Amino acid sequence: MKKFWIWIFVPLLLVACHGKKDNKDNNQPTEISTLAFDGDSAFAFVKAQTDFGPRVPNSEAHQKCAEYLISTLGQYCDTVYVQSFVATAYDGKKLDSKNIIGSFSPEIKENRILLASHWDSRPMADHDAIEANRNKPIDGADDGASGVGVLLELARQLQKDRPQVGIDIIFFDVEDYGTPSSVNLPGDWWCLGSQYWAEHPHVDGYTARFGILLDMVGAPDAKFYHEYMSTYYAQDVVSKVWGTAYKLGYGSMFINQQANPITDDHYYVNKLAHIPMIDIIHQDNTTGTGFRSVWHTTNDNINNISAATLEKVGKVLREVIAEN
Repeated sequence: MKKFWIWIFVPLLLVACHGKKDNKDNNQPTEISTLAFDGDSAFAFVKAQTDFGPRVPNSEAHQKCAEYLISTLGQYCDTVYVQSFVATAYDGKKLDSKNIIGSFSPEIKENRILLASHWDSRPMADHDAIEANRNKPIDGADDGASGVGVLLELARQLQKDRPQVGIDIIFFDVEDYGTPSSVNLPGDWWCLGSQYWAEHPHVDGYTARFGILLDMVGAPDAKFYHEYMSTYYAQDVVSKVWGTAYKLGYGSMFINQQANPITDDHYYVNKLAHIPMIDIIHQDNTTGTGFRSVWHTTNDNINNISAATLEKVGKVLREVIAEN
């Protein structure tokens, strides 16, 4: 999934399991959100995915989870689209894949916001400390399911409190079926679902004013920096989102510093679909990978997900939507 280069923290000017729902933020809010978002519900949506097991393409868990996501989005959204396609992996394997899209107010053509996460999970725990685990698939509770959980809860809330703009929620498939850490193979082998969607949008001529990708947004100690590709393609969207987080008192979670460039789904939405999209993604400069210690390991499970973090991310999205 995520490639990174070097840590390049540069200070920027500030732009004006249920048992883990207790992480505090020292920043005092200047505005209090009145928009509903339930972190416990988002947590339940994360757990519902991991209960299927690793959602690796071509597996039974992958198929059952796809059915669950399609059904759940169908309860909340006006229209659900399913893009079925066959992706070719780095090793030549053919992967039965699905991008799943839920839309609010599809009749609105111009004023749309795109929200996304990937729903598949890594087929190998290639960064696991235990060598015997490195060929095992992972639950991907944070790396995949956390973003989907936030967006499912967002859809549930938007169905009750309709936005004034068109919203598209996309769950990209085959994001995390890239090369093992021991393999150096040229080519775009990550984010195959977003590459497919960017070249074959679910609606002819589709466009959106901007997009927000969620990836690894469930850690109890989550820190979201200005991911470099996001600032390169969509600095105004970064400013909008981090400014909203600061106003809500989440400044110690949404850090106003620039960080690694990441090859993630937003990169291909920017490059191929030409929609300015940012990535809200947890980065950690205390590990050798640049991500959490559980990243691409068998420890990326539901025990490492915080309902409080999910709720803060969801409330930021709700405010951003309401302001647009």
